[in-house]
Amino acid sequence: MGNSSRFKNWKYPKIKEGKPTKYNWVVQHKKNLKLGFKTDIGAFTYINAKNGVIIEDFVQIGSHCAIYSISTIDGKDGEVLLKKNCKVGSHSVVMPGVTIGENAVIGAMSFVNCDIPDNVVAVGVPAKELLNQYDNINL
Repeated sequence: MGNSSRFKNWKYPKIKEGKPTKYNWVVQHKKNLKLGFKTDIGAFTYINAKNGVIIEDFVQIGSHCAIYSISTIDGKDGEVLLKKNCKVGSHSVVMPGVTIGENAVIGAMSFVNCDIPDNVVAVGVPAKELLNQYDNINL
């Protein structure tokens, strides 16, 4: 991603409370969102930052994702942390209090309701570790 021309002229997006950005993603409680450098958030993603959402540098979030720091269904709440260079696949949901580790990859359509360690690929409903990026894999 470091050489990608896509991010050559990257600028922090203008975020208005509850209104779509020019990239068509929405944030509620924007004052509690910390957005890192050269992040990439896909269209139609929803972020509820009531209890804090931290998205570190170089994080990529696919389209149609949802990130919740509070759940009105079960009353859970907690800060969400997406660590540097992690990737969240399209149509995934991240629940309150979750940390996704540095360089971790979440597969598309996953439901993340527990912490995901650094350098791990996790997929599913709920998301489970599929492999560690440092495992020996014979493909």
